[in-house]
Amino acid sequence: MLTLPPLSLYIHIPWCVQKCPYCDFNSHGQHGELPQTEYVDALINDLKQDLHYVQGRQLHTIFIGGGTPSLFDAGHIGRLLTEVDALIPFSDNIEITMEANPGTLEHDDFAAYNKAGVTRLSIGVQSFSSDKLNLLGRIHDKNEAQVAAQKAKVSGYQSFNLDLMHGLPDQSFDEALADIETAAGLAPPHLSWYQLTIEPNTLFHSKPPQLPDDENLWQIYEQGQKRLAALGYQQYEISAYAKEGYQCRHNLNYWQFGDYLGIGCGAHGKITQINNTNVNDSKIVRTVKIKHPKGYLTANDYCYETTEVEQEDRPLEYLMNRLRLMSPIPKIEFEQRTGLARATISEGIKQACAKGLMTDSEEHWQLTSKGHLFVNELLSQFL
Repeated sequence: MLTLPPLSLYIHIPWCVQKCPYCDFNSHGQHGELPQTEYVDALINDLKQDLHYVQGRQLHTIFIGGGTPSLFDAGHIGRLLTEVDALIPFSDNIEITMEANPGTLEHDDFAAYNKAGVTRLSIGVQSFSSDKLNLLGRIHDKNEAQVAAQKAKVSGYQSFNLDLMHGLPDQSFDEALADIETAAGLAPPHLSWYQLTIEPNTLFHSKPPQLPDDENLWQIYEQGQKRLAALGYQQYEISAYAKEGYQCRHNLNYWQFGDYLGIGCGAHGKITQINNTNVNDSKIVRTVKIKHPKGYLTANDYCYETTEVEQEDRPLEYLMNRLRLMSPIPKIEFEQRTGLARATISEGIKQACAKGLMTDSEEHWQLTSKGHLFVNELLSQFL
C-alpha cells in the first residue's frame, strides 16, 4: 500500500557569478544586482501554491541549491527559512543544507548563514589545483578553497561537505589522489567525489577538453575508493562518502524515493498523494516549475508541468533512484514507496540474481559488487 514518506524541500536559486563550461544545471550568470527580495517573495508564493501536497507532514530536510545560493546574503536566507517554517513546521532535528562557493566575496559570511538557520554547508571546491580550477572556469583558487573549508569548520555548522571532481582535463593519477589527500586534511565530515562528464548544451560539449583515457579513469576511481575508505569515509551512495553518522539526510530521502517539494526556477518535485477514502486513487506526481528567472519572477502560477508517475513506471523509477545507494533495499520500502506488491518485480529480480547482479533474502534485495558496476544492465531487467 502506498504510504506517505518523509517530506523534504528543495529551493533553487539560479544565479552564479559566471557559468562554468561543464555545468548543465539551470543557472544564469549574474548581471548587475540580484533581485533578492523579489525572488524570496516569489519562492514563498510558490511554496504556498504547493501546500496542498504537504498532507500534515513536517519538513524533514531542506536543500538550497543553484546556481550559487551564497550570492544571496544571510538576511534574505534567514527570512526565507523563517517564512518556510511558518508555512510548514520544521522537524526538531531538521537538516538545512546550502550550497556555497569558496570565492572571497562569499565565505566571509559563513557564520551568518548558520545564524540564519542553515545547519550544513556544501562547498563547491571541485579541485585544489589552480590550473584545474582555471580549466573548469572556477572563480576561486586553491587557497580560497582551503580557507572556505577552514571557516566552515569553525562557523557552528553540524556538518559540511566538500565537492570534488576527478577525471579532469589532463589530470594525472597523482593529481587526482592529491585532491583527496588535501580535502581529507581539512577534515570535512562529508565528501562528494564524482567524475567529470561532458553534458549536452555545455561549453565543454561544443569544445571538448582532453580527458584522461578509460584506463586512467578506472585507476583513479579504484585507488581513490581505497584511499577514501582508509581515511574513514564510508561510501553510502555512488558519489558520496561520509564519516559515520554524517550522511546527507536530504540526499538519502531523495534516493530512497521519498517526497520533496521543489520551489524556484526550474525546480523539480516528487510528491505522494494519498486518498484516504479510496486508496486505489492514491498517486505519485512530479512537478516542474517555470525555468527562466524573468518568467518565474512575473508568474502568477509557478508550476510549468505536473505529471503522474503511472503504476507501470513506478518500479523502474524507484530502482533508478534506490540503486544509487550502497545499502540493502528493504522489500517493505519498495511496497510503501510504490504502492505495489514486491511480487511485481519478482521476475526482474530473478533474472538479476541469475546474472550475479543481485542477491535476494527474505527481507531485502542487495546489489553484488558486480551489480554496482553494471547498474544499467541490472535496470534493463525491469524495462
